Amino acid sequence: MEMAVEGGGPQVHKKVMVAIDENECSYHALMWVLHNLKESIGNSPLVIFNAQPPPYRNNTFAASLGTARMYCPVSAAPEFINNVQEQNKKVSVALLEKAKSICAGQGVNAETISEVGDAKQAICDAVQKLNITLLILGDRGIGKIKRAFLGSVSNHCVHNAKCPVLVVKKSN
Repeated sequence: MEMAVEGGGPQVHKKVMVAIDENECSYHALMWVLHNLKESIGNSPLVIFNAQPPPYRNNTFAASLGTARMYCPVSAAPEFINNVQEQNKKVSVALLEKAKSICAGQGVNAETISEVGDAKQAICDAVQKLNITLLILGDRGIGKIKRAFLGSVSNHCVHNAKCPVLVVKKSN
C-alpha cells in the first residue's frame, strides 16, 4: 500500500507493509490499517508479508529426567523436513489468502509475499528489499520474562527495520 503525502511539493507515495502470522493480533493490526489508513491507501496495493519458519536439519531433543533435562542433538530425516516445509508453505498461503480476502472485502488491493526465515530478520530484510516506508505489526503482548528470553518480533523490528514501525496493540 502506498500512501500519498500531501504538502506544498509533489506527492510522495509511501509503501506500507503489514506482517502477519497465525496470531489474531496480526489480523487485528490488518483491520486497524483497513479502518484507519484506507483513505490514504488510494490505488496502491497493501503489502502483506508472512515469514515461514526456516527448516532445521539439526534440532535438540529434550528428555525430562525429574527436575533435570538431558539435551540430545537429533538429525531429522530429509523426508520429514520436506513434509514440514510443505506444511509451513500451505499454512503461509492460507494466511495470506485470508488476509487478501479481508482486504478485498474492504475494497483494498493487496499484494502478498511469503519468505522462509526467522520472522525478525525476514521482515527487516523484506522492508529493505521492497523499499517499504511504513511497517505495521500486531503486538502479541507477551510477558516481560518471555520477551527477555525469546525476544519480540515487534521489538526487533522497531530497532532494526529501515523504516518507521507502527505496533498496533489490541485493546483489552
